[in-house]
Amino acid sequence: MSATAMKPAVPAASTPSERSAKDNQGSSNYKGFVAGVFSGIAKLSVGHPFDTIKVRLQTTDKSQFRGPLDCLVQTLRNEGVKGIYKGATPPLVGWMFMDSIMLGSLSVYRRVLNDNFFNPRQDLSSGDRKKLPVLGHAVAGTMAGWTVSFIAGPVEHIKARLQVQYAADKSKRLYSGPIDCLKKIFRGHGVRGLYHGLSATLLFRTFFCFWWGTYDLFTSALQKHTSLSTPAVNFWAGGLSAQVFWLTSYPSDVVKQRVMTDPLGPERKFPRWRDAAKAVWRENGWRGYWRGFVPCFLRAFPANAMALVAFEGVLRALP
Repeated sequence: MSATAMKPAVPAASTPSERSAKDNQGSSNYKGFVAGVFSGIAKLSVGHPFDTIKVRLQTTDKSQFRGPLDCLVQTLRNEGVKGIYKGATPPLVGWMFMDSIMLGSLSVYRRVLNDNFFNPRQDLSSGDRKKLPVLGHAVAGTMAGWTVSFIAGPVEHIKARLQVQYAADKSKRLYSGPIDCLKKIFRGHGVRGLYHGLSATLLFRTFFCFWWGTYDLFTSALQKHTSLSTPAVNFWAGGLSAQVFWLTSYPSDVVKQRVMTDPLGPERKFPRWRDAAKAVWRENGWRGYWRGFVPCFLRAFPANAMALVAFEGVLRALP
């Protein structure tokens, strides 16, 4: 997810499914890892074309594309189906590490916040832990978002640069692929070049507070007022909270993409993310911060739905 990148199949800290998962963690670790790989492939297959259209709309003006449909048609006409999957390799490889760090750190932050700030005097020996409040889930989400940013930053940087290469002929592109892109950026600009746009990435992932805060709210409400199964609760809570996340974070994602596709040399236009934010406003006003929102919003549910289907299916199939 891109911010996108989180799977809704992860239950909130207070749900029975997570407690069960903890009990069986040692014996099922490899299953979750393998299932996560297939989940990432499914999410990428469904969601990456939407992401490519989103990034192209975010980083161009109206003179190039009139809207999402025009961008899709031009991409397919000029570059074929491969055009909408440009930059797919970095997130596919990166998600395996990003999900591990994101979910692992999220669990740690939830426990630390609950035991030291929100419920510090509870008797842990009884085994009856008090529930982390919504604010705690939101704070843990932001902290986990910041943590994973140090992996997500370079991955999303390379992905964005590949996605805005419009030449159908590979010989005319600056980068022939993700490895070539990584090598050229590192050779020309070092580690700092790879982490170009890190501050904008940290800003964007600060909004994970809305994702995980509302995920807890939706999970509790669905468990209390419906008879849905645990996977169904995870799916709907994850999908709805993802929509809340994008509604609150999308302008910061536009700024992040502008920074990440900015030239790295002396012709650099945006030394800071604030400069990119001002440029978006100067060019298109408040509407500029929402350019490309439709494909992003449409992507959330189908991508996460397919990821969940793949994840659960592989888990059941593994011995």
